[in-house]
Formats: sequence, C-alpha cells, structure tokens
Amino acid sequence: MIPEETVRTLAARLDAAQRTVTDTLSLADTHTLAVEDAYAVQTALLALREGRGERVTGVKLGFTSKAKMEQMGVSEIIVGRLTDAMCVADGGEIELARFIHPKVEPEVAFRLSRDVDLDDPDTDIVSCVDAVAPALEIIDSRYRDFRFTYEDVVADNTSAAGYAIGPWHPVQDVSDRAVRLHGESREVRGSTAAILGAPVNALHALLDMARRRHIPLRAGEVVLAGAATEAMRLEPGRTTCEVAGLGRVGVRGI
Repeated sequence: MIPEETVRTLAARLDAAQRTVTDTLSLADTHTLAVEDAYAVQTALLALREGRGERVTGVKLGFTSKAKMEQMGVSEIIVGRLTDAMCVADGGEIELARFIHPKVEPEVAFRLSRDVDLDDPDTDIVSCVDAVAPALEIIDSRYRDFRFTYEDVVADNTSAAGYAIGPWHPVQDVSDRAVRLHGESREVRGSTAAILGAPVNALHALLDMARRRHIPLRAGEVVLAGAATEAMRLEPGRTTCEVAGLGRVGVRGI
C-alpha cells in the first residue's frame, strides 16, 4: 500500500480537478498504484466531498460490459459512489460548464429497501431491492486526453459526475429490454443484456465487491447497474434514455 499521506495527496488532486473543471495527468505518470491503493484514494476523495456537506446516495458500477472489460484487460466490475450533489431531477437542467468532457450513458437503477448485511454469507441482495427505474448517468473522467489506467478510473470514483432517475416501478425482470439513448444530434440503441448479461447479475457482482472493498449498502440508496450502450457525448439540449417497459428519463444540457 502507498503511504496514507500519498493517498490524501492524490485524492486532493482529483478533487481539485473536479472542482476547478481542470483536467489532470494520469496518476500512473507519477505513482504505481495497486487496486487497493486506488480504492483508498476513492475513499479519501469521497471523504472530502462529505466534508463539504455532500451525502452518499448510492453506488454505481462500471466495466459491466464484456467489451469494456476486454479493453481494460480486467475481469471484474468497479464500484464508485454517488452523492446528492450529483443528482439531477428527471427533466432537469444541467450546466455543461460544470464538467471537463462529459458523456452520458443509459442505465437501469435499483433502489435498496433495507440495509444489505455484508457479513452474512447467505445475504440475498435481490431481496433487498424494492424498485427499478430507467436512469441516466453522466460520467466525466478528470484525466487529460482520456489517458488513464484501470487504477486511475477507480481512484477517480469511476468517473462519477451526475445521474438522473426516471419513474420507479415494482421489482421485475429487466433482462434483455430494449434501450434507446437519444440526444440532439445522435441516437444509440442497445439492450439491458449488455449489463453483465442481465442487470440482476450486476447486483450479485456488487455484493461481492462491496464485501471485499468494505462499501456499505444502505436502505434508500440507489444502485446504477452499468451502461446498456456505449457512452455518448453530453451536449446542449435534451438527452433521454428509454428502457422498454420502464419508461424514460431525461435531462437538458445548458
């Protein structure tokens, strides 16, 4: 593990990049990080946000597509944290000037109805979920020219920048649902099957990662299961995500 002082220094660097909307070089340019180091930086980064009054509202999963895993040379998902400062109301406006190079992804969101007991080996995380919804996630890597390593992404809180949740529905099977991401100048179509074969698989993968990385999962929190299509640049105007059977959610870039 890298020294605690180094963890704090790297977290402060990423925090400053986000707050000042200024990109930064890959951490790998100056430091050799193990995955454990990267999650330690992420935790320290979250602590800085909480110190400013932000409240954790959930978790997000990354690298949930086989293609992305192969691209990054990994075999497991990554987990980041969501806060109330990242939440955008369905149909709400979002200032693009807040971000360095924002992109948007269509997702499926789950809502936890009770705390997940990470110490109980028989915990059924699916039974802890009471609702599902269409969602949009805004990602914004803080690294210059999109040059980053796997550990860089983890340290940067998996590029988490914003999210919007559509109408909640009772829990149901959302496997292989058609997905449409529509912006002012581009449209992408896909399927929820791109999320580890089925979004429910993302919940099981999350439970494993939460246990290993000591990430609490609490009642009322949101779980963004992962992107159902490739990311699209977030542009001025309206961007919507529609998931068959769940409806749609949208934001307006200004």
